[in-house]
Amino acid sequence: MKIVVLGGYGVFGSRLAELLVRDGETVVVVGRDRQKAEQQAAKLGCEACAFDVHANPEALGALAPDVVIDAVGPFQAYGGDVYHLAKLCLEIGADYLDLSDSAQFTAGIEELDDAARAAGRRVLSGVSSVPGLSSVVASELTKDMHDIHLIEIAILPGNRAPRGTSVMSSILSQLGQPVKVWRGGRWQTQRVWSDARRVVLAPGLVRTGHFIEVPDVRLFPNFFSARSVMFRAGMELSVLNRGMQIVAAVRRFWPFEITAGRLRLFQVVAQMLERFGTDRGGMRVDVIGRVGDDYLCRTWCLTAEAGEGPYIPAVAARAVVRNLRKIAPGARAGLSEVSLYEMQKAFADLSVDAVQNAEVFTPHFQRAFGEDWSNLRFQSRYLHNVIDVSHFNGEAKISRGRSLPARLTAWFFGFPNEAEACPVTVTKTREAEGELWVRTFGAQRFQSRCAPAPEPGRFRERFGAFLFEVDLEVVDGEVTMPLRRGWVCGVPLPRWALPKSETREFVAEGRFNFDVSLRMPFGDALIVRYQGYLEPVSQTQ
Repeated sequence: MKIVVLGGYGVFGSRLAELLVRDGETVVVVGRDRQKAEQQAAKLGCEACAFDVHANPEALGALAPDVVIDAVGPFQAYGGDVYHLAKLCLEIGADYLDLSDSAQFTAGIEELDDAARAAGRRVLSGVSSVPGLSSVVASELTKDMHDIHLIEIAILPGNRAPRGTSVMSSILSQLGQPVKVWRGGRWQTQRVWSDARRVVLAPGLVRTGHFIEVPDVRLFPNFFSARSVMFRAGMELSVLNRGMQIVAAVRRFWPFEITAGRLRLFQVVAQMLERFGTDRGGMRVDVIGRVGDDYLCRTWCLTAEAGEGPYIPAVAARAVVRNLRKIAPGARAGLSEVSLYEMQKAFADLSVDAVQNAEVFTPHFQRAFGEDWSNLRFQSRYLHNVIDVSHFNGEAKISRGRSLPARLTAWFFGFPNEAEACPVTVTKTREAEGELWVRTFGAQRFQSRCAPAPEPGRFRERFGAFLFEVDLEVVDGEVTMPLRRGWVCGVPLPRWALPKSETREFVAEGRFNFDVSLRMPFGDALIVRYQGYLEPVSQTQ
């Protein structure tokens, strides 16, 4: 086949062109810079042509390609008719692929589906690491799962890996901006470069990833019927991650544009630090779902050695080209177009290693309850079975103490005001060692962090500088939670200084109920009592 690679001398396009030449394809490297195009073509032993396809699209038709692959980008910056290149390919009778990492661009290309089917051609967007490769891996990991709770992807390159201008522009333009993400069965707003997590790629290879928007975030919820989808990316050097966090924080309040000059500044800083770190990076995909009665966590990790990480975005396009005639015509995002076996064959000649494993998944509170977990009612297990994010709605009656010490204590901890019938929402988010609980009573919001205690049958709850350890006692499916001990700023509180706590969780009328009462350590003065019910928020898209 004759394959035109637009941007064929760029970071990813050059590597894609190289892989296609290895496969014996007839490749034409195209770009605006004739010297760079000819140098790359001479290096690979293929053809070169210099023109700007956006300014002179007719030149593409003169090449009479079978396949056109757009590796230019940034796709979210394409103006006017953003799919004019794909339409041009249909006009000249060529298949079209691109390496888009723009959620909007990749999701929207299906508007050309009727035209592509009529022409008998394939128009596939996002045939890259995401969603091209990530969707293939997720499809393999979700086989035989009937309840997919979480799909989590992370891509973490080494610091010495070359940085393409379009990729840098794509990420920087998102920093600090609010985007929609599907978590816990509903769309919620999350800021880009938030929610940092440590990601283990291989033994001794641990990096920090931050949330960014890619096509997976928008497309996977429906494609896989998953309750949560998350994607993270990050730099090897903590100083670069910290710099990105600062830029994200500034852009929350001053959403300045990433102009060419500002982009160049970021590139200069990155180049100054390029000699630090390594050329080792990787990609990880985690899926958590049910197989039979058990929750399983299946993981696929790819590590790239010897600076071959930049080849990975080209692997998906290589695999698709190899299997192009088996792929149905039409215009769509490039989701699971080939098998994982075919994808892994496409990087068999690269210095990469892929490892897949599975293990039983245990929620934090299942560990906290220990053997009593199985004695809980279904509704209680559901409320404490937090895999990524869980949302609950309900109603509560709130009583408040009248004494000055009680009012000051309630104010300090942010407990809700008195109400006869107050709407309640609770959102629980799984973290590395525990869970973040955000409770909203009416317009009032307060939060705490909960985690299993070192010994089973207990958990610990933190309110700022205060940490309390609570027993979990289960009798006939009902849970009581007597307060055991506490600390402030790490200093143990004497028992006489602990508040008196009476907490009950039980099931009545088929739904989860709670009754929480806190009293002052001295005497029996009420601080706050809230009692009511919670029900899970139904999953809708």
